[in-house]
Amino acid sequence: MNRLAIPLQGAQMLFVAFGALVLMPLLTGLDTNVALFTAGLGTLLFQLVTRRQIPIFLASSFAFIAPILYGVQTWGIPSTMGGLMAAGCVYLILASLVKVRGDGFIKRLLPPVVVGPVIIVIGLGLAPVAVNMALGKSGDGSLVLVDGSVALMISLASLLSTIAVAIFAKGVAKLMPILAGIIVGYSLSLTMGIVDFTPVHNANWFAIPSFVAPEFNWHAIAFMIPVAIAPAVEHIGDILAISNVTGKDYMKKPGLHRTLSGDGIATIAASALGGPPNTTYSEVTGAVTLTKSFNPRIMTWTAITAITLAFVGKLGALMQTIPIPVMGGIMCLLFGSIAAVGLNSLIKNQIDMGEPRNLCIVGVTLVFGIGGMAFGIGSFSLTGISLCGIVAITMNLLLPATKPEAALTE
Repeated sequence: MNRLAIPLQGAQMLFVAFGALVLMPLLTGLDTNVALFTAGLGTLLFQLVTRRQIPIFLASSFAFIAPILYGVQTWGIPSTMGGLMAAGCVYLILASLVKVRGDGFIKRLLPPVVVGPVIIVIGLGLAPVAVNMALGKSGDGSLVLVDGSVALMISLASLLSTIAVAIFAKGVAKLMPILAGIIVGYSLSLTMGIVDFTPVHNANWFAIPSFVAPEFNWHAIAFMIPVAIAPAVEHIGDILAISNVTGKDYMKKPGLHRTLSGDGIATIAASALGGPPNTTYSEVTGAVTLTKSFNPRIMTWTAITAITLAFVGKLGALMQTIPIPVMGGIMCLLFGSIAAVGLNSLIKNQIDMGEPRNLCIVGVTLVFGIGGMAFGIGSFSLTGISLCGIVAITMNLLLPATKPEAALTE
């Protein structure tokens, strides 16, 4: 009985993560079956590096949505994947620094006053894309894909059902608001006759995922590297969260340097195959909390289930039939939530916005990111999140600390 229970629990954990896992590639134009495969592969690699000590699952990172959208539009998917591999290498560099200098180094390099506004920019920078899709348009607003009144009805249904499940649902269902929003919006789309099942009919049951080999473009690499700041800090928060849930200090054993390395290797492997970067999933951590399923072997089976489903061709084709207003409605909440996380980081850490130093760092970072500031030398340019990350870190290092901060560092 126990032998069967663990694989079933693993499949349940994938069900919890499924909505968020497939939404990210759907938004960015990547292949959902590749995302399933690389999520499973990334989790297995993470377990290998961390010696299978942590009950955690890795899958598509929302922090990379905006950079991937920009990268795919500007350089194409292969070059974007090369840039994302470089972003994964940032994790390995941070892991090496943590091993040599301790985890306090991360807190000094990336304090909340740096990370908070960068996360806010990641969320708010995508607001126009979310609204355009909710209104039935393409992300840039140039094409009308669904009639506006129909699209608005569907997107609002998706949005409201996602909110309702997030707030009012109980137990495991509370951890699947995105999946609930997709189901409600998709069902309404079916009744309105805007779903085209032709790709599903044409797809084979068994199909090799459409892997994409990376290309290395220095522009894409320079753009993606600073983006790793926010998910690296998010990773630390997730490791602390799962430590609190299980009552074990994973920051010490297997160690933050191993978990960062595992996350970085998972992201590099995913990008090498054309999949989205991986990150530790809070939804699955929440499911672990509810079910008290602390055995890391469960996540091994979650990964195996994801890899198996990646070869079901009709599943990937079915994901592609989800109408754009369904995703747009969910994105209105999702991207706002990302910005709220950054704001909460500033509030929770009591960052005083009356202090000129903090106000300068946060203010300049927000305006540069949301306003679309760009610095360029010849054919090389920095803009968006990459520019924000560099500016925030540089200002934090160069501007003199206030007296309370100076006292803390002495």
